[in-house]
Amino acid sequence: MSKVAVLKTHPNTVIKDYSKLMKLVEYGNFIPKQNKTIIKINLSWSLFYPACSTPPWQLDGVLKTLRNDGYRDIVGVENQTVVTHPWKGAYLNKWLPILKKSDTEFRPLTDVKWVPYSPKSEMLAMYDIFEEIIVPETFIGSNVIHLPTVKTHGHTTTTGSMKNAFGGLIPKRRHHAHKKIHEVLVDLLSIQKEIHKGIFAVMDGAICGNGAGPRTMVPYIGNLILASDDQVAIDAVAAKMMGFDPQKIDYIRIAHDMGLGMGDIDQIEIVGMEKNEFNNINFGFEVSKSPVIKWDQRIRKGTSNVKWLHSLLFRSPIFRMFIFASETYHDKLWYPTTGKKNIDEVMKTEWGKLFEKYEYGDYPAYTEVKEWNPY
Repeated sequence: MSKVAVLKTHPNTVIKDYSKLMKLVEYGNFIPKQNKTIIKINLSWSLFYPACSTPPWQLDGVLKTLRNDGYRDIVGVENQTVVTHPWKGAYLNKWLPILKKSDTEFRPLTDVKWVPYSPKSEMLAMYDIFEEIIVPETFIGSNVIHLPTVKTHGHTTTTGSMKNAFGGLIPKRRHHAHKKIHEVLVDLLSIQKEIHKGIFAVMDGAICGNGAGPRTMVPYIGNLILASDDQVAIDAVAAKMMGFDPQKIDYIRIAHDMGLGMGDIDQIEIVGMEKNEFNNINFGFEVSKSPVIKWDQRIRKGTSNVKWLHSLLFRSPIFRMFIFASETYHDKLWYPTTGKKNIDEVMKTEWGKLFEKYEYGDYPAYTEVKEWNPY
């Protein structure tokens, strides 16, 4: 039976709680010390926004646990998208001083070598979208620990551990995968099981995100953290906590049916709290779509059968208009208005005060990240 740890937490105890959480599911049995351990941080926005990206206490708690337990070869990674920048995101989300304190390198995946990979498993969608599958060479033979947050997503209803691999195993052009996103997430889990020595996930639900995720959400104080070696099970548990039926979310259902993990809540062992208490958790979240996601889906679907038009819109410089529209809406319009009001409310809470205690550190001096072709 798959096991997922769920713990109540508080800003005063969250670092110790993360250590307790990981040990409840005996993470050391799944993350061999002799291998390199990749910490796949989650960046959904270069700007700080509650529940959007890995919070500093999540990274802090996981790294302290690993170092205290004797893990030595650790590297933190995150990727670039058409609308995020790994170094800016690492600075604004206060990751860099934590990584430095734990002697852990931060390595944008734009700066590592990617190599072709031929999966042994049958792919549901990857070859329909990409000419070849490539993965970061450093991932092969390494452990991976995912650090997602509990939040909704306009493309996938919820986003968690399985979706976090989306940013690690596909380069900048991964927006093409949105048309078959659920199948792609299942493909990526199959690939992970082939290339990694160990897979583990630690999910932060101290502050959760409700609504038009993964960015323009309403923050919700959840005071919960989760961990598991089963990527399907932890996503199913998080979905149930948010108020969704996991088996009605395609990527969870498909992965469950293919035997890649457990998506049936009744067959998942909950540790860290009584099952009755867990069963009573229901945040009552409702997924919605930002204008950017809504129009992205409409245009992709509407042009999918007109290949020349679809290619013109998404595989030529015309696509930069969509990138510009997304940046304008998110960074220039929504963030300074609705976003700021939501952030100000969170900053009044104990979690907001904890975030303010963490330092930004010096702005990073970095070689400009590789400009991947987004088309």
